[in-house]
Amino acid sequence: MNHEMLNRLLSDVRDGKVDVSAALQQLTEMNTKELGYATIDNNREMRTGYPEVIFGQGKTPDQVAGIIGYMLARDNNILATRVTAEMYEKVMQICPEAVYNPTARTISIHKKDLPVPPTFIAVITAGTSDLPVAEEAAVTAEIFGNRVERVIDVGVAGIHRLYGKIDLIRQARVNIVVAGMEGALPSVVGGLVDKPVIAVPTSVGYGANFGGLSALLGMLTSCASGTSVVNIDNGFGAGFLASMINRL
Repeated sequence: MNHEMLNRLLSDVRDGKVDVSAALQQLTEMNTKELGYATIDNNREMRTGYPEVIFGQGKTPDQVAGIIGYMLARDNNILATRVTAEMYEKVMQICPEAVYNPTARTISIHKKDLPVPPTFIAVITAGTSDLPVAEEAAVTAEIFGNRVERVIDVGVAGIHRLYGKIDLIRQARVNIVVAGMEGALPSVVGGLVDKPVIAVPTSVGYGANFGGLSALLGMLTSCASGTSVVNIDNGFGAGFLASMINRL
């Protein structure tokens, strides 16, 4: 439920298009909907401005399809992260227009156009191996109505590649910088721009990378002001935060 849906429901009751008992049923389900294996937070968009997003990891294909099947009755765009091709096949049976991004591991369903801010978000990756996390961030920002510019494979091992894109990066309202290994790229970008930098450590790297821990600690101890850090491989969190900043 969002403000637009609530206004429409109340208008329909006033105009006699929906009877009181039917409206009461909808209002009863406004907060949550119990599916047995999940409790849908119908009121989240009214509270936070963004609808609930489905985290697919650990769920079965039937559960993901069941949650999406319920959410299809709403007017919101739908995003599921950390999904598999098998989950997508199940969702396609009930929603052929669903879009699967195998790199980002996302399913997105575009149900309504959102006002797009004049500014954009830049998603920057240190290496090609960081693309799955970067794409998750980009898809998240896009489903919430943001323009995203991708800058790929400009890490510190060949820093001259970054300078070739620096004019575009400086125009962004907020930069998401995704890096594994030692996680140095966000500090470099943070020292070159006057906009917020959201650093995303990835689990890409050899043994002493400790599954992304070295990149995380490097980003947390960055000397570049205006840089914040999300969790390891958390492209969704970065894309969500960047969307909130871009839409202020």
